[in-house]
Amino acid sequence: MSEATARLRTAIAGNLKHARLVRGLSLRDLAERAGVSKGLLSQLEHSAANPTIEVLGAVAAALGLEVADLIRTPLFEPQVLSARSAEEASRTLFAGTEARRIALYETALPPGGTHDSAPHGRGSEEFAYVLSGAVVLTLEQRSVALRAGQAVRFSGEGEHSYRAAEDGPVELITLLAMPSD
Repeated sequence: MSEATARLRTAIAGNLKHARLVRGLSLRDLAERAGVSKGLLSQLEHSAANPTIEVLGAVAAALGLEVADLIRTPLFEPQVLSARSAEEASRTLFAGTEARRIALYETALPPGGTHDSAPHGRGSEEFAYVLSGAVVLTLEQRSVALRAGQAVRFSGEGEHSYRAAEDGPVELITLLAMPSD
């Protein structure tokens, strides 16, 4: 099995189980609603089967979702952009076409100051742009050092924090994008 196939199976397993449990459905309940066997659903939730498009469609419909919701993979690694070069008058930092709810924040941290954030929910993404200073973004087990002019995009599904360097304050703009459903 290829790495891409394994990632897709893992995504389907996690998304399916999460959606089923959030709705308070047993495997038997979902199997009846979707018209598939309980055994197949169990195999899907354990990454042990390759579903057909028809099965994914039936399961998604039974959960009130789109197939894309079941195959969505989270953004595992933060995407960091370098500072703008002197030749660039403007540039696109990140772009998307999804319909989402957004919240824009301005944050100022004193030297050594920290801003902790709880998870923002399933399917959320956070974008940050450092206006001035240097900051370390910590995402569960990962840390990313950023300086003025750099931008980062990462999954907002886990706890994260921003910590200003000890030698100066930090100003940053963050944008939180959450699914609109």
